[in-house]
Amino acid sequence: MILIAAGLILWSLAHFWKRYAPDHRAGFGERGKAIVALASVAAIVLMVIGYRGAEGTFYWGRSTALTGINNLLILFSFYLFAASGAKTRVTNFIRHPQLTAVVIWSVAHILVNGDSPSFLLFGGLAVWALAEMAVINRAEGPRAPYHAVPIKKEATALIVTVVVFSIVSAVHIWLGYNPFG
Repeated sequence: MILIAAGLILWSLAHFWKRYAPDHRAGFGERGKAIVALASVAAIVLMVIGYRGAEGTFYWGRSTALTGINNLLILFSFYLFAASGAKTRVTNFIRHPQLTAVVIWSVAHILVNGDSPSFLLFGGLAVWALAEMAVINRAEGPRAPYHAVPIKKEATALIVTVVVFSIVSAVHIWLGYNPFG
């Protein structure tokens, strides 16, 4: 579980760099984006390797009900992520749709896995996303006014959601983790 924690720390440091040390980050210019990207990839590798090798206390297992709730939450989190890129109507109500998607995605994975490595990994990512929202809100102040959204953007977000959900489900099945029970 040390690798999971190391990955979470690296992930958090890379993503908070812009907010807590903006002058330092700005000094790197475009290279700063590459540094954050490389740190993010390294953090994901650490988290995945750590999670796959972690042993911990098992509190509950997958059930039909939890699997169904998990899939609905994952679908909604994918929609929020797609809606953020398309600037759909939901972005008028949710200030940080991508970070909110991470929280929902994390909760869904905790619900369906129920073990201490999942609490650390997914709970850690949820805490990071909530902290990131608080830091951004404090730095940016009140949000921009609402905007009109063409129906084409709504349709695009829905199509992207279904396609990404299908691909991620297929990858999970291929890896031996059937998300449908």
